[in-house]
Amino acid sequence: MMTDPISDLLTRIRNGALARHDRVEMPHSKLKEQVGRVLKSEGYVDDVRVSEGEGPRTLTIVLRYGRDKSSAFDGVRRVSTPGRRVYVRHDRIPRVRSGLGVSILSTSHGVMTDKDARRQKVGGELLCEVW
Repeated sequence: MMTDPISDLLTRIRNGALARHDRVEMPHSKLKEQVGRVLKSEGYVDDVRVSEGEGPRTLTIVLRYGRDKSSAFDGVRRVSTPGRRVYVRHDRIPRVRSGLGVSILSTSHGVMTDKDARRQKVGGELLCEVW
Protein backbone atom coordinates (compact mmCIF):
# COMPACT_ATOMS: atom_id res chain seq x y z
CA MET A 1 0.00 0.00 0.00
CA MET A 2 1.34 3.40 -0.99
CA THR A 3 0.80 6.18 1.54
CA ASP A 4 2.13 9.13 -0.49
CA PRO A 5 1.68 8.82 -4.27
CA ILE A 6 3.12 12.28 -5.03
CA SER A 7 6.37 11.45 -3.22
CA ASP A 8 6.47 8.19 -5.18
CA LEU A 9 6.03 10.12 -8.45
CA LEU A 10 8.78 12.62 -7.60
CA THR A 11 11.16 9.89 -6.40
CA ARG A 12 10.66 7.83 -9.55
CA ILE A 13 11.32 10.89 -11.74
CA ARG A 14 14.42 11.88 -9.72
CA ASN A 15 15.84 8.33 -9.72
CA GLY A 16 15.07 7.86 -13.42
CA ALA A 17 16.86 11.10 -14.27
CA LEU A 18 19.89 10.18 -12.14
CA ALA A 19 20.06 6.78 -13.86
CA ARG A 20 19.63 8.47 -17.28
CA HIS A 21 16.51 6.46 -18.18
CA ASP A 22 14.42 7.57 -21.15
CA ARG A 23 11.14 7.20 -19.28
CA VAL A 24 9.66 6.10 -15.97
CA GLU A 25 6.46 4.12 -15.43
CA MET A 26 4.21 4.04 -12.38
CA PRO A 27 0.63 3.25 -11.36
CA HIS A 28 -1.82 5.88 -12.64
CA SER A 29 -3.83 8.34 -10.58
CA LYS A 30 -5.54 11.55 -11.66
CA LEU A 31 -3.43 13.68 -9.31
CA LYS A 32 -0.15 12.18 -10.56
CA GLU A 33 -1.27 12.72 -14.15
CA GLN A 34 -2.10 16.38 -13.44
CA VAL A 35 1.27 16.96 -11.72
CA GLY A 36 2.98 15.33 -14.70
CA ARG A 37 1.12 17.60 -17.11
CA VAL A 38 2.25 20.67 -15.13
CA LEU A 39 5.85 19.40 -15.28
CA LYS A 40 5.44 18.97 -19.06
CA SER A 41 4.01 22.47 -19.54
CA GLU A 42 6.94 23.92 -17.56
CA GLY A 43 9.49 22.01 -19.67
CA TYR A 44 10.81 19.60 -17.03
CA VAL A 45 9.62 16.44 -18.84
CA ASP A 46 8.99 15.69 -22.51
CA ASP A 47 5.73 13.78 -22.43
CA VAL A 48 3.09 12.27 -20.14
CA ARG A 49 1.19 9.21 -21.37
CA VAL A 50 -1.54 7.06 -19.86
CA SER A 51 -1.76 3.44 -21.01
CA GLU A 52 -5.26 2.33 -21.95
CA GLY A 53 -5.10 -1.45 -21.91
CA GLU A 54 -6.30 -4.37 -19.91
CA GLY A 55 -5.55 -4.34 -16.23
CA PRO A 56 -4.55 -1.33 -14.18
CA ARG A 57 -3.67 1.86 -16.05
CA THR A 58 -0.07 3.04 -15.93
CA LEU A 59 1.40 6.52 -16.21
CA THR A 60 4.52 6.88 -18.37
CA ILE A 61 6.61 10.03 -18.08
CA VAL A 62 9.24 10.65 -20.78
CA LEU A 63 12.19 12.47 -19.22
CA ARG A 64 13.91 15.47 -20.78
CA TYR A 65 17.68 15.91 -21.02
CA GLY A 66 19.96 18.65 -22.33
CA ARG A 67 22.57 18.27 -25.05
CA ASP A 68 25.16 17.18 -22.49
CA LYS A 69 22.75 14.55 -21.09
CA SER A 70 22.08 16.68 -18.01
CA SER A 71 18.60 16.49 -16.51
CA ALA A 72 16.11 19.27 -17.20
CA PHE A 73 15.78 19.89 -13.45
CA ASP A 74 18.36 20.20 -10.68
CA GLY A 75 16.18 19.24 -7.74
CA VAL A 76 12.72 18.41 -6.52
CA ARG A 77 11.29 18.60 -3.01
CA ARG A 78 7.99 17.40 -1.54
CA VAL A 79 6.48 20.12 0.66
CA SER A 80 3.07 18.94 1.84
CA THR A 81 2.97 15.34 3.10
CA PRO A 82 0.09 13.17 4.33
CA GLY A 83 1.25 13.74 7.91
CA ARG A 84 1.90 17.46 7.53
CA ARG A 85 -0.28 19.29 5.05
CA VAL A 86 0.89 22.73 3.96
CA TYR A 87 -1.73 25.18 2.70
CA VAL A 88 -0.92 28.69 1.46
CA ARG A 89 -2.90 31.75 0.42
CA HIS A 90 -2.21 33.23 -2.99
CA ASP A 91 -0.23 36.12 -1.51
CA ARG A 92 1.92 33.78 0.64
CA ILE A 93 3.05 31.35 -2.06
CA PRO A 94 6.85 31.13 -1.73
CA ARG A 95 9.16 31.73 -4.69
CA VAL A 96 11.43 28.80 -5.53
CA ARG A 97 15.12 29.65 -6.03
CA SER A 98 14.32 33.36 -6.51
CA GLY A 99 11.87 32.61 -9.30
CA LEU A 100 14.08 30.12 -11.18
CA GLY A 101 12.05 27.14 -9.97
CA VAL A 102 8.36 26.39 -9.77
CA SER A 103 5.97 25.35 -7.01
CA ILE A 104 3.09 23.04 -7.85
CA LEU A 105 -0.17 23.57 -5.99
CA SER A 106 -3.43 21.68 -5.78
CA THR A 107 -6.18 24.31 -5.77
CA SER A 108 -9.94 24.41 -6.15
CA HIS A 109 -9.25 25.30 -9.81
CA GLY A 110 -7.05 22.23 -10.37
CA VAL A 111 -3.33 21.53 -10.16
CA MET A 112 -1.26 24.52 -11.29
CA THR A 113 2.03 26.35 -10.90
CA ASP A 114 2.70 29.07 -8.36
CA LYS A 115 2.65 31.71 -11.10
CA ASP A 116 -0.80 30.64 -12.31
CA ALA A 117 -2.12 30.54 -8.74
CA ARG A 118 -0.86 34.06 -8.05
CA ARG A 119 -2.34 35.30 -11.33
CA GLN A 120 -5.74 33.74 -10.57
CA LYS A 121 -5.50 34.82 -6.90
CA VAL A 122 -6.17 31.31 -5.60
CA GLY A 123 -4.36 29.41 -2.86
CA GLY A 124 -4.21 25.73 -2.07
CA GLU A 125 -2.07 22.84 -0.94
CA LEU A 126 1.62 23.29 -1.76
CA LEU A 127 2.49 19.88 -3.22
CA CYS A 128 6.12 20.24 -4.28
CA GLU A 129 8.91 22.47 -5.57
CA VAL A 130 10.97 21.83 -8.71
CA TRP A 131 14.08 23.73 -9.79
